Amino acid sequence: MTPSTLHPTAGARRLTTLGTALATALLLVACASPGPAHTPLAASTAQAVGLNDAGQDASAAPAQWWSALGDRQLDTLVAQALQGSPSLAVSRARLAQAVALSQVREAANGPQATLGADGSRQHYTAHGLVPAPVAGNSYSTGNLQATLAWSPDFFGQHAAELEAALGQARAAQADAAAAANLLAANVARGYVGLARLVAQQAVAERALAQRQEQLALTQQRVGAGLDSQVELTQSQAALPDARTQIEALAEQTTLARRQLAVLSGQAPGALDALTPRLDALQPPAVPGTLGADLLGRRPDVAAARWRIEAATQGVAVARADFYPNVNLTAFVGLNALGLDRLFDAGSRQLGVAPALRLPLFDGGRLRAQLGGRQAELDGAIAQYNGVVLDAAREAGDALASIASLARQQEQQAEAAASAEKAYRFAQERYRAGLGTYLVVLTTENQVLAQRRLAVDLRARQLDTRIALMKALGGGWQDDTTTLQTAAR
Repeated sequence: MTPSTLHPTAGARRLTTLGTALATALLLVACASPGPAHTPLAASTAQAVGLNDAGQDASAAPAQWWSALGDRQLDTLVAQALQGSPSLAVSRARLAQAVALSQVREAANGPQATLGADGSRQHYTAHGLVPAPVAGNSYSTGNLQATLAWSPDFFGQHAAELEAALGQARAAQADAAAAANLLAANVARGYVGLARLVAQQAVAERALAQRQEQLALTQQRVGAGLDSQVELTQSQAALPDARTQIEALAEQTTLARRQLAVLSGQAPGALDALTPRLDALQPPAVPGTLGADLLGRRPDVAAARWRIEAATQGVAVARADFYPNVNLTAFVGLNALGLDRLFDAGSRQLGVAPALRLPLFDGGRLRAQLGGRQAELDGAIAQYNGVVLDAAREAGDALASIASLARQQEQQAEAAASAEKAYRFAQERYRAGLGTYLVVLTTENQVLAQRRLAVDLRARQLDTRIALMKALGGGWQDDTTTLQTAAR
């Protein structure tokens, strides 16, 4: 008897049996208990890390913040890095993979329809289970069948699986933005570092020129009997030291150019002629305070927050495993022994195959699985708390360094003015025969030290402001929620 010829009361009895089985399952589900409730760790708040709870925060970094430094060469390098960096391409590939996985998960949770067709030619044994007249003869078999399968989401497991996949995809998108922000900051800091080395080379070359002038003057004084060989030897020994410093700076400059070229996705020798000027770079503006919305503008914080969401949904998926799983399958098609009868009315077949799976006793496997997901959630929250603390520290450190550097530059300017004045006096006294060359060298070293310090402080001023722009999120706007429509 085929399913199509069943009496209507038989179908009703089957539905009643299915309902009874489902009710019984709901009563027995307590046999596989998830155990006591789990209280996750508490997520850190902006106030807990000392951020101001302000309605509007002036600390947001502008988009393309590096353009505030006022150097078109830097703008070009950052654009090249964001376009061609291999590390950034890896982040984008991970994002595409995470989005694809979320789309796979969404598609798997919906109804599944398949159409199958197959045929075979078989000789049936005369001594097997198949009776005559099939036994001992060869026949062709044909099958054409459409199947529809669906697993209703009675307990929210499918929805939680999709939200967990979307959470991971959104975290990957925020990670890609964080990688781009870090790359732009590294290019800008590398550019400033190169400009510092170029400026230090200029100071070193000026020091060499001064010492050559002093050597010429000393040689004249020795010839006139005003100085001895001691002063002449001191003057000559100062030249190799100055040339050594220049060569060391040249080496560092070459390495800095090569590193900057690789950061921007170019061949290592592509920037051999790049010579940025430190005094041409302008420090970006500094915010007065750090507001609570800092945590919403940093992509790394957003990524950690989405991982908490994904882990939360993972717990929901593991908890749903304790409940019944219902699968509904229906099929309709044609099946015949002999291809000439495949499309006869008598070859039709159809049916419904409901199935229910209920965990009763599993040796603690489901509870251990749930415990693992809960531990994942606690780990994600702990990681988020660490990222929040680092974000507040990073931004606060940059502000503290900027304030300190402003005071250091003020004091250094006064010290440099005094050193330059003392050096002029020492030179005048030496030319007039009233002082020794040792005094000139001593005061000259103080001048050169102040010039080097001025270059370093200027470079640090720019570097810390770049670090602040990166700490403020690099002008990122949270667009991770758009992945929901992209995946659906």
